[in-house]
Amino acid sequence: MKKKITGYQVFSLINNLFMVCISFVTLYPVYYVVIASFSDTGALSKHVGALWLPLEPFTLKAYETVFSHPLVLSGYKNTLFVLVVGLLVNMSLTMLGAFCLTIKGPMLSDAIAMMIVFTMYFSGGIVPKYLNVRDLGLLNSLWALIIPGAIGVSNMIIMKSAFKNVPESLVESARLDGASYLQILVKIMMPLTKATMAVILLYYGVSHWNAWFEASIYLQDSKLFPLQLVARNILNMTMVVDETGADDMAQMAELIKYALIVVSTVPILTLYPFLQKYFTKGVMIGAVKG
Repeated sequence: MKKKITGYQVFSLINNLFMVCISFVTLYPVYYVVIASFSDTGALSKHVGALWLPLEPFTLKAYETVFSHPLVLSGYKNTLFVLVVGLLVNMSLTMLGAFCLTIKGPMLSDAIAMMIVFTMYFSGGIVPKYLNVRDLGLLNSLWALIIPGAIGVSNMIIMKSAFKNVPESLVESARLDGASYLQILVKIMMPLTKATMAVILLYYGVSHWNAWFEASIYLQDSKLFPLQLVARNILNMTMVVDETGADDMAQMAELIKYALIVVSTVPILTLYPFLQKYFTKGVMIGAVKG
C-alpha cells in the first residue's frame, strides 16, 4: 500500500530545496575566494565561470606576500588585544548596567533608562567624539578603540530583557539568604542567561574585529593599526597597482586581495559554530512570554 503524500511533506521538501539553494548562493562566494587564493595567477586571470578546485599549479605565494608585510602580524596582535580586552570591558559594563536597570529599588532608574535609550537616537557626531577622545588623552592609543564604545545601548537592552525573564522569586530568595547584588548577578543571573550572553559576545566580537574607521581617525602610528585597517591600506595599494601596473603585478594584486579576505575573516568565522546553539535562543529572549 502506497503511503499518501501530504501537503505538509510537499511543503517541507520544497522548503528544504529552497534553503539548500539559498545556502549555496550564500556560501559559494566564500568558497570561491578561498579556492582562488590558492590558484595560479595566470590561470586565474584566464579562467571564466565557476571555480571548484584551485587552478594548477597550487600556490601559497599570495599568503607569503601577505604575511611578509611588516604590519600584518602586528595588526593581528593589535586586533587580538582590542578583541580580548574590549570584550572583557564590554561584557562587564553591559551586564552591570543591565542588572542595575533590572533590579528594583535604585532611585530614578526609569529616568536613567530613558537617558540611556536617548543616546541610541541622538549623538554628537564624529567631531565631538574625536575632541572627547583627544581631551581624554586617548589619541594614538588602542584604548581609543575600546573605551568610547565600552557599552552598546542596544546590547544592554537585550541583556536587560534577559535578566527580566529570570524569576523574581530567585532573586528574593537569594536576598533573604544574605546574598549581595554582585553575588546575585554572578551566581544567578549570568548562569541563567548564557544564551543571551553568547549572542552579545558575538555582536561585540564581530564589531571589534571588523572595526577600522575609528582606528583610521584616532591612530597615527602604523604599528598600532588593527588588522582590518592594515588590510584596507594593502587593498588600496593593490588597487593602484591593478589600475596602473603591468599585467603580472595586476594579477598578483588580485590574488593578494583574495588572500587578505581569507586572512581577515576566517578567524572570526570560526566563532560561529561554537555560538550557533545559543544564537537562536538568545535573540528570542523577551520576544515570547509564557
